[in-house]
Amino acid sequence: MAPLRWGIVSAGKISHDFVTGLSTLPSDEHSVVAIAARDKKRAEQFANLHEIPNALGNYEDLAESKEIDVVYIGALNPQHFEIGMMMLEHGKHILVEKPLCMNEKQAKKLITYAERKKLFLMEAVWSRFFPAYQYVRKQIASGVLGDIEEVNVSFGFDLMDVDRMQKKELGGGTVLDLGIYVIQLSQWAFQEPPKVIKATGELNADGVDLSIDGELQYSGGRVAKIQTSARKELDNKAIIKGSKGQITLPNFWCPTSIIDIDGKQKEWVLPKGKHKTNFPNSEGLRYEAEEVRKCILEGKLQSEHMSHNESLLVAHIEDSIRKQVGVIYPEDY
Repeated sequence: MAPLRWGIVSAGKISHDFVTGLSTLPSDEHSVVAIAARDKKRAEQFANLHEIPNALGNYEDLAESKEIDVVYIGALNPQHFEIGMMMLEHGKHILVEKPLCMNEKQAKKLITYAERKKLFLMEAVWSRFFPAYQYVRKQIASGVLGDIEEVNVSFGFDLMDVDRMQKKELGGGTVLDLGIYVIQLSQWAFQEPPKVIKATGELNADGVDLSIDGELQYSGGRVAKIQTSARKELDNKAIIKGSKGQITLPNFWCPTSIIDIDGKQKEWVLPKGKHKTNFPNSEGLRYEAEEVRKCILEGKLQSEHMSHNESLLVAHIEDSIRKQVGVIYPEDY
């Protein structure tokens, strides 16, 4: 079986981590054949570091390459839609860094186009592919926790000097960057659309949100309490409470351990990649890459763990929260 041939869009921090995650997988299953960046020098440096044969100075050349099966899009949020459409147009499967797009409207167009072209598309919500998440899913499905009644989850860091978080033109704000994690965790637990979405937040001078306090209300009076912040570090853990007990996920967005219903810790050790990563546990990006390969080999256009409908629902919740706190992007008009 030939390896899945990856093209990488953007030579930024997350792309570095993704390729480092790929380096922990067998080379006969995954191969990175090209990196493209708008600055060719950066592409060349990235290619040298990661031993990638082709460094390209624009995304069009990557789209047109016949050597690539699937493209990982690690560009800034506002570029996801346009680059995604270009890659699909040229027959490439795509894994798009979260958020899939700037809003639900764009996400719908991108997904519809991928389905029409019969190409695989997935939003890179890497959390869901960690063994810890798959274990939690089984615990919920088997009824060990009883009925899920409440989720508490917070995600925050001091990101006041991070441009891509602070500037509207870069798709800034915590909803798209951190909020997607707390939303997807709530959905992983409840497995149904919320009936009511409530949120308050604080905006910066550029009109993007620095923090959010929200509540997702589900059937039967069940609730997820969610919180984000770019001002300060929060607990950064998730507690899923059922009628028979609870599970806690420390570092819930990339958990290598959980505190199970019996109060004992379960741990899954990550392999080490070829390079140091920019973000914690980025070797775990390998799990979503494995899922992409598996789905493509099976001829699937989407993953059951992060389906198209799930991405649309997450985008819908993000849009609703942004509307309530007053964050409007140019893409919303």
